[in-house]
Amino acid sequence: AKAYHPKAAALCSLTVTAATPSRKAFLACPDHSPAAGRSLTPARGAPASSPALISAVQDLYEFICSGPLVERIGYTRERIAESIDRWLWCGSQVSRLFRIDELRLTDAEKSRIYHFYIPVFLWCEDQVADHRSKYNDGDEIPPLVIGVSAPQGSGKTTLVFALDYLFRVSGRNSATLSIDDFYLTAAEQGKLRETHAGNALLEFRGNAGSHDLQFSIDTLESLIKLTKEGTKMKLPRYDKSAFGGRGDRADPSTWPEVEGPTEVLFSLKDGCLGLNLFQMKL
Repeated sequence: AKAYHPKAAALCSLTVTAATPSRKAFLACPDHSPAAGRSLTPARGAPASSPALISAVQDLYEFICSGPLVERIGYTRERIAESIDRWLWCGSQVSRLFRIDELRLTDAEKSRIYHFYIPVFLWCEDQVADHRSKYNDGDEIPPLVIGVSAPQGSGKTTLVFALDYLFRVSGRNSATLSIDDFYLTAAEQGKLRETHAGNALLEFRGNAGSHDLQFSIDTLESLIKLTKEGTKMKLPRYDKSAFGGRGDRADPSTWPEVEGPTEVLFSLKDGCLGLNLFQMKL
């Protein structure tokens, strides 16, 4: 994920209201509810402060510390210990979002949540905090735009779905857009196909040339200005099932609405971005 903010952007400090217990409190964990996976499940009938639960939480702590993204997001073992309540809360929320039994996570589910979704979310929180710290009190703060780019089928949409949800349940407004939302309408795509008859790359949506670039620019500029309380706008969506799978822009009445002030905008990008034109002789 790559974070950036518009030229006009700047920020004021962001206060995260989650409690951050000390490492000692985390290791003792006498009152912590079992919220983050199979390893947090105490023995039947065991009190909350039992050695079984304390050991289980320590195991989860070690598992989190072993994640491949920990160093990349600037976390140390000490920082993880100090923010363990945040990790466990996020784990509980993501499990509920995906309707996973948070007390019986498989190894794959635990890795997906604690080695991927939560580290990326915490990194995003740090980026937003840094972005907002550059503004003065009373300033209108444009949202930080975080672009997520990866090949098709790699999980961009699911990741952003989780990130957007975690920001919202944390009490902060966020928005999501995909490059797919800016495909040409069915009518426009038909005209493009007719104009370039025989060009297989433009017969269907997906490749460079099949997007409404001006529409995407106008939408992003409007979102960046969504800085005041009570301001609202609808986010475009694309219906890939329309016209037998050829697709069409969804009816505006079905577009989701986002309300300002928006703190973060997640933008999903596809592999066609950044490609240069080239000539090829056959």
